[in-house]
Amino acid sequence: MSPLVAVAALEFVTPALLRKRTVTKGDVTHALTPTHDQKIVLIVICVYALAILVLWHIPYLKVILLPFKLVTVALHEFSHAAAGLCTGARINSITIDPDEGGLTRMTGGKWCCVMPAGYLGSSFLGALMVFAGFNVLASKIVSVMIGVCLLATLFWAKNWLTRVITVLFVGLIVGLWFTPHGTGLRYVVLFMGVMSSLYCLWDIVDDTLCRKVNESDATKFAQKTHCSSRCCGFIWLLVSLVFLVGAILLGVAFLKDDPAL
Repeated sequence: MSPLVAVAALEFVTPALLRKRTVTKGDVTHALTPTHDQKIVLIVICVYALAILVLWHIPYLKVILLPFKLVTVALHEFSHAAAGLCTGARINSITIDPDEGGLTRMTGGKWCCVMPAGYLGSSFLGALMVFAGFNVLASKIVSVMIGVCLLATLFWAKNWLTRVITVLFVGLIVGLWFTPHGTGLRYVVLFMGVMSSLYCLWDIVDDTLCRKVNESDATKFAQKTHCSSRCCGFIWLLVSLVFLVGAILLGVAFLKDDPAL
């Protein structure tokens, strides 16, 4: 076989994805144009967000959101623990209280990683669930990740509320795996993602921008860095917004096919 024929044959069998290709404006437009199914997911996200905002401010009815708020607090505290573990800390305990507060006790670790990890970690996990909500398979994968996070929280839990809320949601995730085609799991994961993202955003605004909470993560971080707690909160708010918007755009761009599973 001559060299020219060999080169021609190689070009013929090389997959299109491996060839260099300039990304055009049309490619970007196509990627960010939602399909019919994705438009439904976007509508569901908006409905979830509206329902959460309404229920949040209605007395008695807002108790419906309490379990989802508490599991968001659990993910917040898990994020502190994970950052501590990654920086050499020994995790002593995680507790959640009925007033939607939480506390992670640890020995050691790098404060510059641990302190911002609560808000940023839980908002990232929320954004990850929103991203996964565009696809059943992705929802199943992410649900396993969230389940592992909750089981780790259960391992470090030191009060009954923390144990109950983690077991409740791990059981819910396991049960929803058996819904037809995983549809139930997909929309619950999506709701948890929207709830977690909004709760993190609201918590950052409420604790740092609207009123200065002396025990907030941002205040403690500001004391360490000699910076304004509102400045820290504003930066964390922007990062959390980037996570949420990025999750939606990436979901639209990369999760267009959702085969029935």
